[in-house]
Amino acid sequence: MYMHSREQDNTTRYSALDQMTDNPFHQWEDHSHDSSMLTLASGFLSDEQFYMILVFIIFTSQLINICSIIANSLSIAVFVNLGFSEPSNISLTALAVCDFTLAVLLTWNNLCFWLTYRNVRLPFHGLNVNFLTGGAQWTFLSSTVAWITAFISFERCLCILVPLKVKRLITPRGTFVAMLIIILLTFCPSFFIYIRYKFVWVFNPYLNVTILNTIPVNSEFAILFEKISVVICGVIQPLLAFSIVLICTVLLVVQLRKISSWRISIAFAKSQEVQPVENPAARSSAAEARISQKEERLVKLVATIATIFIMSYIPTCIGIFCFAIFDEFNPLGVYRRLFIVFGCITSLGQSISGSVNILIYYKMASKFRSVFRHLVRLDRQEQERHELE
Repeated sequence: MYMHSREQDNTTRYSALDQMTDNPFHQWEDHSHDSSMLTLASGFLSDEQFYMILVFIIFTSQLINICSIIANSLSIAVFVNLGFSEPSNISLTALAVCDFTLAVLLTWNNLCFWLTYRNVRLPFHGLNVNFLTGGAQWTFLSSTVAWITAFISFERCLCILVPLKVKRLITPRGTFVAMLIIILLTFCPSFFIYIRYKFVWVFNPYLNVTILNTIPVNSEFAILFEKISVVICGVIQPLLAFSIVLICTVLLVVQLRKISSWRISIAFAKSQEVQPVENPAARSSAAEARISQKEERLVKLVATIATIFIMSYIPTCIGIFCFAIFDEFNPLGVYRRLFIVFGCITSLGQSISGSVNILIYYKMASKFRSVFRHLVRLDRQEQERHELE
């Protein structure tokens, strides 16, 4: 959520604020608003509260990001060893790659924030350069993760609803093409931000140094393009993907309960040695409900991933709504501190979501667990332990 403001008056403030202080972290502390609005904004978070929350979130996020990088690297290695004959392996690999990239971008974002906060003299403007080298890309990539999760959830819904046709509908080649399309439509537009902003070398008389900075391109086309991209890629796409994941997850849970109830009734009938009477319609319904134990485990795995994603993505949806509705909820507005804290909380939630997926795979996927243990040599260690005993 490191999106810049969409109004030209904020652009003017943005360029002027860089020269106000030798610490660019305070570029948000703009005093151009009237005193009543500033009092209202400061009433939400004091200086001490703001910095304490920011430091805590940054350090926590960095630890989780390191874990996420390691975990997703292992997940990618396991899926590569498993091969891509199964469509689910392709989509889960794409999800792991995106989570890995998100963790790397967030590590860079947090590093820039922390160095700027500590007033470390850098050869570039930490916050502005970070926006074009990590912040914008993270914003768009989080939308990519949302759409990949939506695709995985939709695929499992088809597995439950039409189990006899799903293999014809979802193929490895089709899944690979779907992943490419999702990345092209959601992540690649982040590089169009360079139409609106560009890098420049700027001499700072207060520091007596020349540093790398960014400036906005104030052409009508660039401003209009930014507005359209923010609305489509920053608001519509994430909310639509979140809605699809939510609907598919509800359907998965409902159908899993139906299948579980059907299996319990069959098991009870067999235990009582009673042959259940089924009419043709009932037999058809039962046939639709009969998915293999392997497919059922995969459905539960996807439902778990989607549920964790939903819980971690709720702050993002709230932030998107606030960004779209309130003009001052942006990096340069009156509620800039809330915007920054909200963005950090959002990134923290998505870091947690991306880092725990490997635990879900290990717990619920036997093939993944077997290959993982082989890669990290856990099975060999257990074998050696048994031999010693």
